[in-house]
Amino acid sequence: MIVTKGLRKSFPSRGGRGEPVNAVRGIDLTVGQGEIFGLLGPNGAGKTTTLRMLATLVPPDGGEATVAGADLRGQAAEVRRRIGYVAQGGGTADAVSAREELVLQARMYGVGKAEAAGRARDAVEAFDLGSFADRHCRTYSGGQRRRVDLALGVIHRPRLLFLDEPTVGLDPQSRAQVWAEVRRLRDQGMTVLLTTHYLDEADGLCDRICIVDHGQIVAEGTPEQLKKEIAGDAVSLTLRAADCAAAERVLSALDWVGGLESLGGEEGTAAPDPGEGGPGVSATGGEAGLRLYVDSAATAIPRLMRVLQEANVEPLLVQLRRPSLDDVFLARTGRPLDQG
Repeated sequence: MIVTKGLRKSFPSRGGRGEPVNAVRGIDLTVGQGEIFGLLGPNGAGKTTTLRMLATLVPPDGGEATVAGADLRGQAAEVRRRIGYVAQGGGTADAVSAREELVLQARMYGVGKAEAAGRARDAVEAFDLGSFADRHCRTYSGGQRRRVDLALGVIHRPRLLFLDEPTVGLDPQSRAQVWAEVRRLRDQGMTVLLTTHYLDEADGLCDRICIVDHGQIVAEGTPEQLKKEIAGDAVSLTLRAADCAAAERVLSALDWVGGLESLGGEEGTAAPDPGEGGPGVSATGGEAGLRLYVDSAATAIPRLMRVLQEANVEPLLVQLRRPSLDDVFLARTGRPLDQG
């Protein structure tokens, strides 16, 4: 459904001085029909610029692409007829209702008046908008607006739907509803390309993802494939802050320990494992944490405990978990995704 080769885009620096900003530095993508494909990366990675180029909203500086069977450069109007696009900021107007918006959107794609009303009626039912479809959009919650945005994006029955950060700012229940709608569209045969900086969204919603950083793809595959690239198990240690330097020194010298990373911590508070989201253990005097990777936690943890005991370091908490997409990003870029 999408094939790109060497897609590039740069923008003038702020104020017109200095070197141009290379937002996208040569993106090669292949997106299959009927899949949810995610562009995962921090803010400023080039995800939205890539999406906007593929949706013909921003002209590329270089490279080529075929979108929904049409050439991006030579058949831009045909690309627009075959795709739907939902921007991050949404597209509803406060003073009209969702039903009116849906009819207008269908009419703008050349659908006749009677058919447009029928499609709007079908969309209200399919996206569960009935309880508020005839109220002004200004009265909608964030989740309700986002479901209307999705309905607007597919009212003309496109083959491919672009979603830019579809759940940003939504509460957990609204996010789950949007995920369910996206899956339903996929199950009906639609291809979806979305951008996100949420790890759980990429992991739980997307069939395949590519991780984008500084305008380049640094990893691509299914979430499970990418996580399997991180060899072994991840072990997180919560330590007294005073012990952290000694623990880091002795552990970094072990050839069977890889990817040692400081998790930080605050005075008088816990240093929870960000992959687990747990509260950790609080202790007077402050805490800090370390995360490391080993081939097998079952054999490595007893060895770790002996090494730390010999260094007079007693961990407050030891946590084991599978590698996450954040670990993949860390391995490929040298920093966690939430550090941008």
